[in-house]
Amino acid sequence: MNKKWAVKRLTINLATSEAEKLEQYCTVTGRPATDVIRELLRSLEVEEKK
Repeated sequence: MNKKWAVKRLTINLATSEAEKLEQYCTVTGRPATDVIRELLRSLEVEEKK
């Protein structure tokens, strides 16, 4: 399976509590952090500039 990779790599700084929460969520759901973060970003509503 050929997967198309993102054109931009992003590095984020998280507070310890945020990193732990993400890690726990990933452990419980069995999903990688990248997928979880992508889903959260896609759920953001952005108002179009006029």
